[in-house]
Amino acid sequence: MSADADYASPAVRKLREDLALALRAAAHHGLSEGVCNHFSVMLPGTQDRYLINPRGLHWSEIGPDDIVLIDVHGEVLAGRHRVEPTALFIHGAVHRITGHAVVLHCHMPYATALTITVDRALDPTASQNAMRYMNRIAVDAEYNGLALDDAEGERIARAMAGKDVAFLANHGVIVAGGNIAHAYDDLYYLERACLHQVIAQSTGRPLAPVNPKLAAHVAAQIQGEREQSDLFFEALRRLLPAPRG
Repeated sequence: MSADADYASPAVRKLREDLALALRAAAHHGLSEGVCNHFSVMLPGTQDRYLINPRGLHWSEIGPDDIVLIDVHGEVLAGRHRVEPTALFIHGAVHRITGHAVVLHCHMPYATALTITVDRALDPTASQNAMRYMNRIAVDAEYNGLALDDAEGERIARAMAGKDVAFLANHGVIVAGGNIAHAYDDLYYLERACLHQVIAQSTGRPLAPVNPKLAAHVAAQIQGEREQSDLFFEALRRLLPAPRG
């Protein structure tokens, strides 16, 4: 099947709708930044093609027909827009090296704020929202400039080291997952957890974390039942319909 036929197929149309919805939701929740950053999802049954948002569109205006199909080397296979270079290097490498189907990368405010502290990341024992990320967080502790080549994208991907959440020093975060609804839910609650930690730290009072074993237990409870994630995403579908055209 040709790339254009794949792009128009019902299964891929549904993925484009979901990816565009996740982008609009991120704009709605204040997680986007200008027209920068990217969300991507691998085509089912492939290891070398994925959907991604285009260059130059604000996330709030993106519909399913704005999503672009590219390969892991950045060649546009279908779609009406260009793709920004750093998307090619970061997302292509993360998909290729980690095998994650969904890769969400953004500079959301409170998570990014933690990447510029000496700790670099969220404390997963600090709050109930934070506990869902226990044993899931990788930290890329060394900022290395813009990701404008394969080597830098591959370095970031390898820094994830089998994890599905990465805090990138002085930069932003990556949240990966098996489907768009669950990955977006993780992205949303990651920012909420970081918000709570930043507010708590701003009081000047020491944090009161829970025992790591309890945090791991809470993480297992949340990961073992993802209906709430699906319901959240469907609520967003009702609240944030696709733009016309």
